[in-house]
Amino acid sequence: MAEKQAETSPTAVSAEDARRLDLMTNSALARMSMSLSPQTSLLALMDWASHLSASPGRQMQLLQYAIALYGQFMGYVRRMAMSGMFKPGSIEKPVTDRRFADPAWQQWPFNVMAQAFLLQEKWWDEATQHVFGVSKHNQELMRFGTRQMLDVFSPGNVPFFNPVVLQNTWQEGGANWARGLQYMMDDTRRKISGDPPEGTEKFIPGRDVAVTPGKVVLRNRLMELIQYSPTTAKVRPEPVLIIPAWIMKYYILDLSPDNSMVKYLVEQGHTVFSISWKNPDEGDRDLTMDDYLKLGFQAALDAIGAIVPGQPIHATGYCLGGTLLSIGAATLAREGQLQRLASMTMFASQTDFSEPGELSLFIDEGQLAILESQMEQKGYLTGEQMSGAFQMLRSWDLVWSPLINDYMLGTRRPLNDLMAWNADATRMPAKMHIQYLRSMYLNNDLSQDRYIVDGRPITLNSLRLPIFCVGTVADHVAPWRSVYKLHHFTPAEMTFVLTSGGHNAGIVSEPGHPRRHYQMLVREAGGVTLPPEEWLQTAPRSEGSWWVAWDKWLNAHSGKSVNPPEMGATNYPIVCDAPGEYVLQR
Repeated sequence: MAEKQAETSPTAVSAEDARRLDLMTNSALARMSMSLSPQTSLLALMDWASHLSASPGRQMQLLQYAIALYGQFMGYVRRMAMSGMFKPGSIEKPVTDRRFADPAWQQWPFNVMAQAFLLQEKWWDEATQHVFGVSKHNQELMRFGTRQMLDVFSPGNVPFFNPVVLQNTWQEGGANWARGLQYMMDDTRRKISGDPPEGTEKFIPGRDVAVTPGKVVLRNRLMELIQYSPTTAKVRPEPVLIIPAWIMKYYILDLSPDNSMVKYLVEQGHTVFSISWKNPDEGDRDLTMDDYLKLGFQAALDAIGAIVPGQPIHATGYCLGGTLLSIGAATLAREGQLQRLASMTMFASQTDFSEPGELSLFIDEGQLAILESQMEQKGYLTGEQMSGAFQMLRSWDLVWSPLINDYMLGTRRPLNDLMAWNADATRMPAKMHIQYLRSMYLNNDLSQDRYIVDGRPITLNSLRLPIFCVGTVADHVAPWRSVYKLHHFTPAEMTFVLTSGGHNAGIVSEPGHPRRHYQMLVREAGGVTLPPEEWLQTAPRSEGSWWVAWDKWLNAHSGKSVNPPEMGATNYPIVCDAPGEYVLQR
């Protein structure tokens, strides 16, 4: 009876009201924590601290290590004193550490401060590892989080301890701080008003970037399909379809004329199509992965099939677009239609998410709860909300270096086309985003043959077509060893390329770009897959752009050149000029 009264009591909190309150609370927490889950961080800290407290042996090891590092530090100070405190001294730092690269850091006392900080980093890096009983995820979270916290107290980030800042302040009489204050005020104003960063006005799609001539031949509620105008008398009969990630604007592959992959392909005699995704709004909250598959990949195939009838397609996917392509290709294979594709090319795209790199640190049930709370009201996740994790992954490049250069030194670096594109953020539909993170990052369904399309699972093992797969050496989003795992899931002929650069700069690697190189090796259909480290030792290195190698590969898997197709078709009339309307949405 008491339970029945509680159910009908006017003061009882309904399940929906409780959920709404929880969502509001978590959304408020997200605004204060850069869209990162504080509970996840707290659980990792408790896991590490409680297990370390019950590990006296590990504590003794860490104490011994601290004593050894202290001895190393005192030996360093002694060497500096014996050689004269004001003479330059070598800072023993990692080769890749750029924080103390300026010669000013070789002078006393800054060299001593830098050395103390680097040794402290070494101790904490060791302390957060190899603690008996700590889960791998929490161990990596602690290691990563500790590194972020230490960066806050790096002597390079404190103006009174940074010799470069002090020198510039002395030489300019403080004018650098005046400029820095102006930059800070302008950035704050732009952030509050939602305006893009200074300099982006020089890179407007359709005027400065994304200027390769073409026509939009299909527009639906999710994407526009662009067909680019031919520039050669003959073209390869098989068209190329580019499927970009919907977390980014498509024109990263059609930046300025001198580094546009689209323009390069057209000039090499390829008929090129590209999807331009809509920037989702409140009305798109219920879009799913199946919608991106049907309204994106499959709709593009149908349109291209009408415009270039009877020809298989060289399908190309970048990042999430490559993951979508693998899903679409496996679905075609399941339906006995894989012959619609001539080949498959993957740019920095993952199909196995068991080891996706540091980005996985921000994807667990606690983090998904935060994301769902943020997306509940608007129906999408903004680019700014997504930026917290990416800024932490590259904290020196995206946080501390701009802080020092812009606000302390007053030397703002002008934006280039790639930086302006990066600031042109997109949104993610709520339902699709959670579905993608859960099915890929949390459950790894695709590589385990559990991913469901139209009620039935698909398998990557059914992909029996030539594959060209590109990984980049310094990729924080899709580490190349994770990208390489596609070898294990399909027996298809696979050409794997490992190129210099990161997730974006490694792909935008046009011919003539200085200091570019790549390694490439072909695994024949049904051949043996080399372990990644052995592949590194075996694959020959080539200087220059991998675009040239990809063009040769496309030609080798294409027929003899023919006359270019018409722009559009009867059922796919021209909608407007490229780059279309969706790319301009903010």
